[in-house]
This record gives sequence, structure tokens and C-alpha cells, in this order.
Amino acid sequence: MRIGITCYPTFGGSGVVATELGIALANRGDQVHFISYALPSRLNMMAGHERIRFHEVTVTNYPLFDPYPPYMLALATKMAEVADYEKLDILHVHYAIPHAVSAHIASEIVSSRKLKFITTLHGTDITLVGRDASYLPITRFSIDVSDGITAVSQWLKDETITHFGTKKNIEVIPNFVDPARFRRHESPYARLLGDTGDKLLCHVSNFRPVKRIMDVLAIFQRVARVVPSRLAMIGDGPDRSRAEAWCREHGLRDRVFFLGNVPNLEEILGGVNLFLLPSEAESFGMAALEAMASEVPVIGTAAGGMPEVVIDGETGYLLPVGDVASMAARAVEILSPSPTPAWSAAWAAPGGRWRRRSSTSIAWCRCIGNATSG
Repeated sequence: MRIGITCYPTFGGSGVVATELGIALANRGDQVHFISYALPSRLNMMAGHERIRFHEVTVTNYPLFDPYPPYMLALATKMAEVADYEKLDILHVHYAIPHAVSAHIASEIVSSRKLKFITTLHGTDITLVGRDASYLPITRFSIDVSDGITAVSQWLKDETITHFGTKKNIEVIPNFVDPARFRRHESPYARLLGDTGDKLLCHVSNFRPVKRIMDVLAIFQRVARVVPSRLAMIGDGPDRSRAEAWCREHGLRDRVFFLGNVPNLEEILGGVNLFLLPSEAESFGMAALEAMASEVPVIGTAAGGMPEVVIDGETGYLLPVGDVASMAARAVEILSPSPTPAWSAAWAAPGGRWRRRSSTSIAWCRCIGNATSG
């Protein structure tokens, strides 16, 4: 098939899974065309993906468009253009706003070709942006006009139905990772972050308030008092400056490393001992899945879609939002030289339940096939 994929080209989960899906589809023989305003962060065009192409969306610099250039219309035009000359069979858009609306406009422009499109809901397009009164009607519209809808978790599907009242069939397809990339290994990069005898904890996010990165630091502070350890903070965002200032004030500058956005995350995760994700809510928790694929236990919150990803007591622990003390206690338990029998059994079976969810790309392929034949 000839497939067009549109996503935000950032380090967030939606862009990551869209890129990994495109690579997986290309590897199975499909022609994949990424359409976005920049090259997706996980896509390396120099890696020899001969069946992958990238088409950049540019917005005309015209005074009447200031200060709000019409990206949605430029994207729709590029989608229609690529669909026409590349003879696309289907568009797969990640994130409802504005991508699904642009895909609908593109399908109308090339209506003679009956171009279909699938929309994948990832989280804040439903739980935050979509619920805003200014966007709710168009978000509902974008869902209803899509030829297929998928959600990354049952929780997100339920939230969509509850808050948008849609009758559209929504298929739940969890995110996935490439198990050949994310695996346990001795990471040379991780060894650069301090004493090799220390335990290495890690957090990955966009550093927005919903990620509660101050809880990450509070957990680590308690753990470091008991277990010699370091913390890698990967990502960037609005709360980074506050977090860095907190580390300076509490004497943790030599133990907490702010690394910014890291394209090759697997090079660090393979050498991590514990992953922290104490978010207010996660629609799925892509970073947690990547950690689990690397056989790294996860401490997160029993909120949103996280219980569908982390198996409480087996691949990590899930605790109430904001319960820093309990999260720190569980972290110390996991990092202890004498772990509990349950954790001993988990570590004795590498590659088992840690990596169970890493092969759902086949479900995406089935969904795309159903949409084109339906």
C-alpha cells in the first residue's frame, strides 16, 4: 500500500509511535510518506529507508496571515498534493487537531480518488485541547468524519465516548516499540553520568505540569539518602528551569543530570535501573513502555491508561498521584541489594513480561488494511 502519515514531529509519544509505525510498515513492503512541517525526531532519512519519503509542509509568509499562519490549510493542501501524485491509498493522522480536519479537507479535494483516512487519538487532543469549548465541536466533527478511529488505551477510548458522545467505533491499539532497539545492555553513555557503582534512575517527558517532575525530584531525593544513586532527566519543557533551580537549592547538582531531548533514547535506557513516571495522568505512557522493553521497572501512578501498560507488582508499581513517600519506598525496595522474591523472579526471566507489549504493530497494519477495504 501507499500510506501517508502525519504527526507532530516532536519528541512526544504521538510522534514517536507514528514514526516507528511508518518504519515498520516500510519494512513490511509498504510505501510510506511522512507529511509534516519538519522531519519527525525519530526518523533518520540517512538510515537507508528506501520506501520512506518526507514531504515538508510550508506556510506562505503573507502579511494578512499574521500572527496566525493557516497551517491546517497548508497541511490539507500538501496532503492532497501528495495523495494525488503519489497515488496514496490512505492517510493515517496522529492527533485529532488539526490533523484529522486537514485530512478530511484533503479527502474532499481529491474526492474522485475516494481517499480514506484513519485518526489515532493519543491523549491531550481529547483530554485537554479537545475539551476546550473553542475546539470541542471541531474535535467531535473530526472524529465522526474519520474512516477509522483508534485510541492508544481503553481509558482514552472511554474518555472520548464520555466527553464527545460519539457513536463512532473506536478500536483500541496500544502503542508499541521496536524490541530490537530497546533492550537491556551495558550502556556506555549511562556510565558517563557518575559513579558506575551508583544506581541510575531516569525520567523522560516534556516537563509540563501534568508530568509532575517536581515529584520525580522529591522521590529521588528520598531514594538517594538510602541508596547511592543518580538521576537522568531527559526532555525539555516549561518546568525545567524550576526543576534545575530546585536541584541547586537542595545540593543535588552533582547527582541530577538534565540531558535535554535525546533522539537515541535506547542508548541510555538499556543501562537504567529504575524509571520514574509519576504523572497526573497518562493516556498511555510511551516512555514507560520503552523502559519496560529495556527490562527496566517502572514506578508510576494508578491513573489514566498507565494500569494498561505497567503490571503493578510485576513490571513496576502504581501508586496514587502525589504519594511521593510510597513511591520512594517502592523505589528503595526495587533498588535494594536484596530484592523481594517477586522482583527476583522478574529479573530471573529477562525478555518475558517486560517486553510483552512490544509487538502490536501488526494490529496497526490490520487496522489500515480494514480501512482501505471497508
